[in-house]
Amino acid sequence: MKYIYTAVFTPAEDGTAYYARVPDLPGCITTGFDLEDAIDQITDAMSACLCAAEDLGMPIAPPTPQSQVEHGPDAICTLIRADTLAYRAATDTRSVRKNVSLPAWMAEMADKRRINCSQVLQEGLRERLGVR
Repeated sequence: MKYIYTAVFTPAEDGTAYYARVPDLPGCITTGFDLEDAIDQITDAMSACLCAAEDLGMPIAPPTPQSQVEHGPDAICTLIRADTLAYRAATDTRSVRKNVSLPAWMAEMADKRRINCSQVLQEGLRERLGVR
């Protein structure tokens, strides 16, 4: 799934970091050394929060319009995009064994041609799911 939420970045008083949060996702907070790092960190945190909510079947709040997001006078608000399918593809690299059934002739032909059925299945699923 693809999501877009407003993130709020607040500079630390001493100017050494940025605090970042996504108000619509409780607990989705992080810090960065500078604004660029804070954007990277909150993008990762938001993706992880959304994956966890999807996995647990928790409700995911719709995004609040950016003009209604509460923030301090020094804060920077920007839209952050998360793609949970892409995030899972990049971070969950463990392999899982799946049993599949093929017609005997197809399995024999694939073996003769040295086609890796597991690789072909992964490529097909990536294309079908729209994941690179």
